[in-house]
Amino acid sequence: MPFNMKRVSRFIISIFLIIIIVIVAVNGLILFTTKPYIYNKDSQILNAQTAIILGASVLPDRSLSPILKDRVDTAIQLYNAKKVSKILVSGDNGTVTYNEVNPVRIYLLNKGVLDQDIFLDHAGFDTHSTMYRARDIFKVDSVLIVSQSFHLPRAVFIAHYLGINAYGVNADGGKILFSNYIREVFANEKAILYLIFNIKPKYLGPEIPITDDGRNNP
Repeated sequence: MPFNMKRVSRFIISIFLIIIIVIVAVNGLILFTTKPYIYNKDSQILNAQTAIILGASVLPDRSLSPILKDRVDTAIQLYNAKKVSKILVSGDNGTVTYNEVNPVRIYLLNKGVLDQDIFLDHAGFDTHSTMYRARDIFKVDSVLIVSQSFHLPRAVFIAHYLGINAYGVNADGGKILFSNYIREVFANEKAILYLIFNIKPKYLGPEIPITDDGRNNP
């Protein structure tokens, strides 16, 4: 069969349009279905068992990056207002030289959060792992997920899909880069695939019930 440039071009365009449609549909689904479950700071926030602080970068001097600090400060506000009784700190501790969760624990203690109410998830390498482990390792019941507006829809969607009674609390503080929203467009597709194929986290391990004493959390 002779090479037909027009046919090839139409095929490529069709594939491109299908990809665009899928991306728009997935992002629309996640944004639309999670909107009723996301609070702004001035909302009448329901009580929950646990606040989950989603991980973000820690600076070389072990201080919290602005995005992470906004998340932690929001979780402290929820804790002080007795909206939650426990705080689960999730983050990347994949190497001995980088740890996102211990600096948060120190910050929480310095702000008056009781040690027994703080739990650390050292293997929260991504949002999917965090929610999966919150359900299966920490046995959370109801949660307020604390993150920025660009991140919350995906986090809440994953939590609901996994059967967690979850709401999101907007921790927007400083300037949010447009690139954060662009990243989420493609991260949403990855999240759907992980859920469809039931991808498990890299690490699971023994149960650490959130109802126990956080001081026993290894």
